[in-house]
Amino acid sequence: MATPTLTTKLPAVGTTVFTRMSALAAEHGAVNLGQGFPDFGCDPALIDAVDTAMRAGHNQYPLMSGVPALRQAIVDKIAALYGARYDVNAEITVTAGASQAIMTSILCCVHPGDEVIVIEPAYDCYLPAIALAGGVPVAVEMEVGEQGYVVPWAKVAAAVSPRTRLIIVNSPHNPTGSILSAADLRALADIVRGTDILLLSDEVYEHMVFDGQLHESLCRHPELAERAFVVSSFGKTYHVTGWKVGYVAAPAPLMTEFRKVHQYNVFTVNTPMQHGIAHFMGDPQPYVQLPAFYQRKRDLFRDGLAGTRFTLLPADGTYFQCVRYDGISSILEADFAAWLATEIKVAAIPVSAFYSSGRESGIVRFCFAKKDETLRLALDRLARI
Repeated sequence: MATPTLTTKLPAVGTTVFTRMSALAAEHGAVNLGQGFPDFGCDPALIDAVDTAMRAGHNQYPLMSGVPALRQAIVDKIAALYGARYDVNAEITVTAGASQAIMTSILCCVHPGDEVIVIEPAYDCYLPAIALAGGVPVAVEMEVGEQGYVVPWAKVAAAVSPRTRLIIVNSPHNPTGSILSAADLRALADIVRGTDILLLSDEVYEHMVFDGQLHESLCRHPELAERAFVVSSFGKTYHVTGWKVGYVAAPAPLMTEFRKVHQYNVFTVNTPMQHGIAHFMGDPQPYVQLPAFYQRKRDLFRDGLAGTRFTLLPADGTYFQCVRYDGISSILEADFAAWLATEIKVAAIPVSAFYSSGRESGIVRFCFAKKDETLRLALDRLARI
């Protein structure tokens, strides 16, 4: 007997570049600065809080929307940082990581034939979610120069059509390390004002903005917040990416539709971890201090790269550093990243992987969310090129 033929819903999807580069790094003993996760642990107090929650019996299903104490902590954090107070019962949902939050946001509002504007380079989970919803992605490419990556808002406005349902924005931005300014958000507001266009704001690196700059969350801007799903991630904030816990903040009418999908694709999220994170959030210092923590790592990495043949692009946020390599080679980005991993023993990610067109810019992305000794070992190897 033969297995029946299955027509794929995601014909363009194969093994991700992150999986391929991590496999190359493991095979060749390379320092893995490709995939975006820390190689250091979280605060032991967070683990203790989860252990306490488990031993206290918090091991059964929580509410579908999330543990009330965690939702309240999220509401209080958003209010303290951005001046917006969401309704704890109707406007906050805890999710199984940011990727699930993004997928569910798209599935709940995008119908077959709806257009979704995606600003590229873009994180790789956006396009598959749009495809599964039956939507049509409309790519607008960022412009890149000496000042780094910027969003061409005139081109975003030109991409809007009567079928535009959603615009996805991401700040701080993966993979480029750029951030949106208040002027950027005013430009976005001008585009959506008077329309029924919704917004999905991927803000998982919200606590990693450097050089004294503000994170311009859409939560800060009532005109944008009233039509936005705002997504964040405890995994990124607390160095526990494997826990897969995030959240969405959205106005009640949007959240009602979000929860209709959420309850049937995951229903709810790991109970003791929710209780542990809620307890840990009682002290804001871990995320208040995060910009300085990662800025020091960014500066260490940038200072080390300054003496190499790479050309540094600005890194205003996230834990990623993009570099041009045209002073070293003219080969394609994927080939250059493979050469780095196999010959130089440092893994990076080709930025072309973040474009639907596979656009080549001669740029790769490094992750500096690593121990100092990991970064120094990588820098020593990169300096030999």
